[in-house]
Amino acid sequence: MSYQLYYWTGLQGRGEFVRLCLEDAGAEYADVARIEGDDAIMPFLNGDREGAMPFAPPFLKSGRLVIAQVANILQYLGPRHGLVPEGESKRLHAHQLELTITDFVAEVHDTHHPVSNELYYEDQRDEAKKRAKDFREHRIPKFLGYFEKSIERGGGRFPLREHSYVDLSLFQIMAGLEYAFPKALAKQKVPLLRDLAKRVADRPNIAAYLASERRVPFNTNGIFRHYPELDD
Repeated sequence: MSYQLYYWTGLQGRGEFVRLCLEDAGAEYADVARIEGDDAIMPFLNGDREGAMPFAPPFLKSGRLVIAQVANILQYLGPRHGLVPEGESKRLHAHQLELTITDFVAEVHDTHHPVSNELYYEDQRDEAKKRAKDFREHRIPKFLGYFEKSIERGGGRFPLREHSYVDLSLFQIMAGLEYAFPKALAKQKVPLLRDLAKRVADRPNIAAYLASERRVPFNTNGIFRHYPELDD
């Protein structure tokens, strides 16, 4: 099955969580905006295409289906590509973990845009410093501690006792924090998370993807942004 992924060009952003799933599965997909430009996204956002109308990218087109929201997309892809365990309870657990990751990603974004998305970072720098301090001291330990405990309860290797799309998203979280908040991340005692992230990076399809031009480098236009003053 071939998919069409729609996300803004030039940044990883939320689209990267979907790309990692597709790449790990070895699925055939087109990253449409990288081929046709960002204008290819707008007819869907404006409601001018058939299917469910997405609020924002990323969204995935699979046949006539248009599926938006990262956790929703991964919930769709997981069973189709062996990236979630069998059984309702496991799939609900995977979705619960992914929604928690979604919450964390929103808090990462708000460290550099705590006032408004319509303002530049430079216009809210003082507020960002305050928000980032709380994020470093309280929110990073709280979220990573939760995911560490989830891996421990899953047997020490995976939150769901076997590889799933949740592992791919946790890898992206750790990679993003390493770029944006290296000092804060270095202080976290999360050996199981670090081991999981390394094992994901070593998976053949992921390793090939990370070494390819398809993996856009982290930059200061995405969700994970490195501003040294926010990691002080």
